Amino acid sequence: MRGAPALPPDFPALPYANPEAPRGGRLDLSMIGTFDSLNPFIVKGSAPVFLRGYVVESLMARSLDEPFTLYPLLARAVTTDAARSFVTFSLDPRARFANGDPVTSADVLFSFALMRDMGRPNHRLYYAKVAKAEAPDTLTVRFTFTEPDRELPLIMGLMPVFDASTIDTSHFEETNLSPLVGSGPYRIGAVDAGSSITLEKRADYWGRDLPVNRGLYNFDAVRFSYFRDVNTEFEAFKKGLVDARFENDPGRWETGYDFPAARTGQVVRETIPTGTPKPYSAFVFNTRRSLFSDIRVRRAMIELFDFEWLDRSFYHGLYRRTASFFEGSDLAAPGHKADARELAILAPYPDAVVPDVLAGTYRPPASDGSGRDRARLRAAIDLLAEAGWELRKGVMVKAETGAPLAFEIMVATREQERLAVAYAGQLKRAGINALVRFVDAVQFDARRSAYEFDMVPNVWAQSLSPGNEQAFYFGAAAADTPGTRNYMGAKAPAIDAAIAALLAAGELDDYVAAARALDRVLISGAYGVPLFHTPGQWLARWTRIARPERASLYGTLPETWWRVPGH
Repeated sequence: MRGAPALPPDFPALPYANPEAPRGGRLDLSMIGTFDSLNPFIVKGSAPVFLRGYVVESLMARSLDEPFTLYPLLARAVTTDAARSFVTFSLDPRARFANGDPVTSADVLFSFALMRDMGRPNHRLYYAKVAKAEAPDTLTVRFTFTEPDRELPLIMGLMPVFDASTIDTSHFEETNLSPLVGSGPYRIGAVDAGSSITLEKRADYWGRDLPVNRGLYNFDAVRFSYFRDVNTEFEAFKKGLVDARFENDPGRWETGYDFPAARTGQVVRETIPTGTPKPYSAFVFNTRRSLFSDIRVRRAMIELFDFEWLDRSFYHGLYRRTASFFEGSDLAAPGHKADARELAILAPYPDAVVPDVLAGTYRPPASDGSGRDRARLRAAIDLLAEAGWELRKGVMVKAETGAPLAFEIMVATREQERLAVAYAGQLKRAGINALVRFVDAVQFDARRSAYEFDMVPNVWAQSLSPGNEQAFYFGAAAADTPGTRNYMGAKAPAIDAAIAALLAAGELDDYVAAARALDRVLISGAYGVPLFHTPGQWLARWTRIARPERASLYGTLPETWWRVPGH
């Protein structure tokens, strides 16, 4: 994306992979929820995201040890100009789909058109920026852009490639359990609808010796079992039915691993440092709802979230409060006063950033940890009074109409429910009635994608190279497009301007300034109740599964693991 790749042209393997890793055996992993589709590239249905990479490959492969750098995969070479007004990919003539068909430029052009016209909203958004797609020959494809775009050649490099002869476009957008034919290291094997999927290693996988694949995909089979709730999933792990799991419950991490296999050392726990921005998690306000269109109401509800009490009471003090959409990285605005570059981006929007965020001194409201902080309660009631609400007989009502302040928090897991119920209790102190509604994963995804909710928990995972996807997350055009991640419905010209500056930045200083400007506008918009993050990646695994000692910037990855011989 910027500068030079970290690895030389003749690199033997990715730094976080072990090219000498033993091969064979099966890896058993777990997922929460269910699935009703095997196509993760469309809006409809709930499909396994892991099919991307394991089954369906892209033109190039990302190194997760760099902010945004791609290396050869289906494409063995790439050409672009200094302005990045086009990109040309030269395909590897060895590349084959799982059915033996060669990967050709016709497949790439077909995949491009398919994703542009029928894919998920992010694909449609990105690929609409291509003015012309052409194939000079069977192994070359060229994309010319509507205007120069520094990131777009990399986005095109990550485009999924399908075998055109196996896709029925008339039914592509329908949910079904028909396996996609990909060129990746695995093919879809046994499928137990809604319960499990087994991926089988391709003995004829064309790319096994590529540098980006050495030390990856070491298992003969990978089985993903689905569980309705995390407690059942954890019991399966304790019994050895699941080989490894990433923990996100600090209470369980602190006290739940006192079982025989953990005491004897058959199960180990590790905290793995990561170098990427910490995921931004929040209870998201749907500002399309009239109640949450008033920023004073949103700020009041942020005041009422008592993190200090929750962290001590529920989470053993193991969490850290999240203040930034790029928490823990140089792209985060808190701790940095806006410099001249940022001020230039924000100048046309003088009211878009509040003073403490502009000064870099902002932190989410902190309580005294008692669970009854009267200062926070008074601050919230004052904000609500400014917005036309008042407390009558312990109920917060609209002063003009007497209508109570009430809304629904939709959740899909027991952990989300537990937190939402605790938060609802905190809101009750201000006379606010928050109903927590538990729905299954499929309904949750469907309602969230259609923006049919008042408030939902959500997590945005950011990289060290944010770009076009920010428009998909927060841009005004995405607010009214079903299936985007602009769940809050943000429509702020300052957000769009900061994203435009982010995409136009050629130098690192300009890029950091644009990211911080975006962060400041998002924080100031009070689009969600900021939650918390773990200090690192929590991994529990049976010792029959090994991993490279060195992890990527994103933490350890299951595709780098292997089964210990003899186990």
